Amino acid sequence: MEENKTKEPFKSGFVSLVGRPNVGKSTLMNRIIGQKIAITSNKPQTTRNRIQTVLTTDEGQIVFVDTPGIHKAKNKLGEFMVDVAEKTLADVDVVLWLVEPTDYIGAGEQHIITRLKSCKKPVILVINKVDTIRKDEILKFIDTYRKEMDFAEIVPVSALKGTNTDDLTDVIFKYLGEGPMYYDEDTVTDQPMRQIVSELIREKALRCLSEEIPHGIAVTIEQMKERKGAGGEPIWDIEATIICERDSHKGIIIGKGGAMLKKIGSAARYEIEHMMEQKVNLKLWVKVRKEWRNSDLLIKNFGYRKED
Repeated sequence: MEENKTKEPFKSGFVSLVGRPNVGKSTLMNRIIGQKIAITSNKPQTTRNRIQTVLTTDEGQIVFVDTPGIHKAKNKLGEFMVDVAEKTLADVDVVLWLVEPTDYIGAGEQHIITRLKSCKKPVILVINKVDTIRKDEILKFIDTYRKEMDFAEIVPVSALKGTNTDDLTDVIFKYLGEGPMYYDEDTVTDQPMRQIVSELIREKALRCLSEEIPHGIAVTIEQMKERKGAGGEPIWDIEATIICERDSHKGIIIGKGGAMLKKIGSAARYEIEHMMEQKVNLKLWVKVRKEWRNSDLLIKNFGYRKED
């Protein structure tokens, strides 16, 4: 007699990645999705808007919402970023709290723990960067966090190396119920292409520039048009402006004889061409908008939306 196999129900849901700035949230999301969607840099607070990326498998669909790091705000842009991060907790089915391996929990982590304790969703603790420690140290770090609150699961991973990231996906599906396919199966992000390009340029600027210009830059896309090249191949003409807050910053971004701007442009063009799989002609300008991070109008103008 043939065994009657029932098909497993399709699961789906929204998952938020939270954590202090620079613990590797964007790197983890990019690793799981297999494409570069969120901006990554060694400077904190590089993710400014909620970025939704989508993982679709035979088992189901996970919509990841990457948020700015939860931190104490220093200006209106900072307030906006914190609002977005905390609002996300109310809108999702599962929360991933990403931390670094440590046996000391500081004020920043305690601030997040306070928020998570009032969250009524399953919280999965993800200890990232385990490639930087010895295997026999992991249990000690797990124990440190376990004493602080009850987690649905604790999963050690290395987002950079890809260690245990498949296991993490399996654990997430455990906590998702049966649901619809929210996006087509070939969708990986709901971000418009212009915004992804803008974030890639900003990432390269952050990587190339010194500590003197940490977060006071934004990037606006002035033009993005496709045309046919001489051989009939498609070429994208992209014109973008890097916005900074001071005249002295403008000089640093441009560099001696335009060298720094050229370096940022070359790095960004390579990344954009790789993503779009087409040739790109990129032109960059630099403009000063004094104190833009304290202007509601300019924050909105540069693509940050509070209502999302």
